[in-house]
Amino acid sequence: MAEALIHGIHAVAAALKYQPESLSGLWVERQRRDARIQALRDEAARRGVPAHDADRAELDRLSGGARHQGVIARVTALRPALGEDDLKELLAAVAEPALLLVVDGVQDPHNLGACLRSAAAAGVHAVIAPADRAVGLTATVRKVASGAADIVPFVSVTNLARTLRGLQEWGVWTVGAAGEAADTLYAVDFTAPTAIVLGAEEHGLRRLTRERCDRLARIPLAQSGVESLNVSVAAGIFLFEARRQRGFKG
Repeated sequence: MAEALIHGIHAVAAALKYQPESLSGLWVERQRRDARIQALRDEAARRGVPAHDADRAELDRLSGGARHQGVIARVTALRPALGEDDLKELLAAVAEPALLLVVDGVQDPHNLGACLRSAAAAGVHAVIAPADRAVGLTATVRKVASGAADIVPFVSVTNLARTLRGLQEWGVWTVGAAGEAADTLYAVDFTAPTAIVLGAEEHGLRRLTRERCDRLARIPLAQSGVESLNVSVAAGIFLFEARRQRGFKG
């Protein structure tokens, strides 16, 4: 891919750790001398990545006004999104029952970034999302993900319903999150190969996506007046219930 900028301490630290060869340089706020910034400078020096001093105004301009935390990196080859054709090979390489997260039409980059963080923390083998009407791996997503975008494979597909059908043919159980479902997630067996499917911020699962799910489940809420949870919060709850059932020690 063409050169791009990433910003934020966690995102830059992850790039230095996992893909130092992709970094052509760091720009660091010259007034920042705290321990976290110094750790980035030291790691960049160790990895042979040049670090340049810059004024805050220059960093603000480079980041387009985003909250950069005093550091920006230029990269030439971020980990790209995979395609539908990569899924079967990816699943074949998984030693344990696969655990996948499918996000259907999430458009808020902060929500997708948070989903990626939860996915990385829970040991998810891949995050799958439609290419259309959904946010991709933008700089904001990578910053919010705090390095998770460089850890968890992100698969962008053109036809999500077809992808779910393919997963089912490969032996992956698809469980959709729906507030009106009869069963709670605690009644679902997540120990088999499973894809947890969540819908967009406001509208939930699309009809075709819902119809492709083997089973629907809901998160039990203490207050009936609460209509739904944020998609990234719901993702964390589902994923860590799956990990609990699988004996995740942490």
